[in-house]
Amino acid sequence: MARALALAEQSLYISSPNPHVGCVIVDAAGRLLGEGFTQAAGQAHAEVMALRDAQARGNEVRGATAYVTLEPCSHHGRTGPCCEALAGAGIARVVASLQDPNPKVGGRGFERLRAAGIAVEVGPGAEASRELNIGFFSRMVRGTPWVRMKIAASLDGTTALGNGASQWITSAAARADGHAWRARACAVLTGIGTVLEDDPRLDVREVPTPRQPRLVVVDSRLELPRSARLLQTGREVLVYAAVDDSPARRILESEGASVIALPGDHGKVDLAAMLRDLAAREVNELHVEAGFKLNGSLVREGLVDEFLLYLAPRLLGPGRGLAAIGPFDALAQGVPLAFRGVQPVGPDLRVLARIPGRDAF
Repeated sequence: MARALALAEQSLYISSPNPHVGCVIVDAAGRLLGEGFTQAAGQAHAEVMALRDAQARGNEVRGATAYVTLEPCSHHGRTGPCCEALAGAGIARVVASLQDPNPKVGGRGFERLRAAGIAVEVGPGAEASRELNIGFFSRMVRGTPWVRMKIAASLDGTTALGNGASQWITSAAARADGHAWRARACAVLTGIGTVLEDDPRLDVREVPTPRQPRLVVVDSRLELPRSARLLQTGREVLVYAAVDDSPARRILESEGASVIALPGDHGKVDLAAMLRDLAAREVNELHVEAGFKLNGSLVREGLVDEFLLYLAPRLLGPGRGLAAIGPFDALAQGVPLAFRGVQPVGPDLRVLARIPGRDAF
């Protein structure tokens, strides 16, 4: 199962919106027969890849055990049911980490395996598999993506000077690491303020990746200029607005963007509705790289699950902070966090912190 989980990690940048799954097939003596991991959407799942690998090696899998990090699917989606592929190949035993949270599967894969006379064991590697697929579980169970907010700051929490200068607070190593997290996301979200001020591309450049995440812009008044570099990347761009301005919409749609009007209070975008809409568009992990105002709105509305924070070993004094929240009158009003990991990245520190209870689904 440890090998199957390592294989699942290899699908981090390719399998979304499908889950990240690995599969290892062994004989009764524990000898490797075949292995594989889930490919891009519409292509083979981990179980089929492992069966193909065994065939390519000239290995017979009848009577073998398949270790897989998620319940084999039982429905016809972009591909056929993996439980049928395993049964048809003569697999005698399946050890799976978790039941699939997809209501189209949800235990039916295990039922069909058992009906075919295949022994099924569930549990080994469950926690690691769920963490690999935290976004997929979030979308299937909560109906919203897993929201991870990335922030680069000085040790005293400054993300930009008062004049807006912010490039670069952290090191090249931290930026490359941030791109790796950006690459695993289904979509990257920013706000119109960041676009107008920095004109970012928000693509993955610092690490190899076979695909680029989609782009999401919160633009309440549809101010996104047609010259914005986000619109020149050839990637899907979703623009969420609080108004349905036909001329502005037509301009952006002529540049290939999709405009979705979701008005909320005070002329702002309904951010909770936006997350539900993104889930309907098969976004598992949403990677936020925005300014302190949009960051603050997301935090205040309780929509952030996790923080990916890069801290540089320098002090910058007063400037723009991490997120526009507060001021508070009592310490208890602050946002509680649980550290998930602290690791040096070049000269900087990467802090992964989660809001307690956000993963309880």
